[in-house]
Amino acid sequence: MAEAGKSPTAPPRSFVWTRRVLLTLLTLFTATPLYVMLSSSLKPLQDVTGAFRWFPSRVTFQPYLDIWETVPLGRYFVNSLIVAGAATACSVVIAVFAAYAVSRYRFRGKQLFTVTVLSTQMFPGILFLLPLFLIFVNIGNATGVALYGSRGGLILTYMTFTLPLSIWMLVGYFDSIPRDLDEAAQVDGCGPLGALVRVVVPAAVPGIVAVAIYSFMTAWGEVLFASVMTNDVTRTLAIGLQGYATQTEVYWNQIMAASLVVSVPVVAGFLLLQRYLVAGLTAGAVK
Repeated sequence: MAEAGKSPTAPPRSFVWTRRVLLTLLTLFTATPLYVMLSSSLKPLQDVTGAFRWFPSRVTFQPYLDIWETVPLGRYFVNSLIVAGAATACSVVIAVFAAYAVSRYRFRGKQLFTVTVLSTQMFPGILFLLPLFLIFVNIGNATGVALYGSRGGLILTYMTFTLPLSIWMLVGYFDSIPRDLDEAAQVDGCGPLGALVRVVVPAAVPGIVAVAIYSFMTAWGEVLFASVMTNDVTRTLAIGLQGYATQTEVYWNQIMAASLVVSVPVVAGFLLLQRYLVAGLTAGAVK
């Protein structure tokens, strides 16, 4: 018999308390490393390298000032912004046109193209590292266009593994948009390109934002290709953090401070665009 004042569809009390306990444990599991990182960034170096303490004996913001002098963090920050921003913009633009064509038109090899695009996500990134390296070096030797060690080469590299999934995600989102909108736009005098730009793209903003967030986050924190395809001038943040570890000492407090500073753009963008991301990822799941 249901408890007085309790809805018959309400979950059992045991389920509610189990969920609370699990969520609490998950929150602690996630928040503890973040707290250690934050507290370590506010400690002097000798406190970080000594016996661990949950609370700093002396709070100092000096590590947040030193991170810009120990390594050229500002240059790495600019490199990451340029590379991640350009890779994201190019991936979104190309993915919009490719996904619209796959979603709205029938052509020979359409199924093969879709399967090929999705199957590229099956292979590990390290499998493409050596071929891309050789391609960039040979192009530079043959044409004089320096792709290896340049921002442009790193942008092209990131597009090779952000673009396929971006196309696949947008195809699912475009399929959820009624074709009647395209037809109505064409009746009003718009061509296929006009219908895409004026009607479909505004209706697909959540899906496009989700693709942009995915592309930016992938390029922002990538380590493997950036460690090989860059030099001292074009190095990104993910690789630049290694500069805080020298042959004689590791500046742990500065590493923690720099890690927090590096994560600010991604976290801020995710929080601002979270509702678009959720809508974009779930829109194509159910029609």
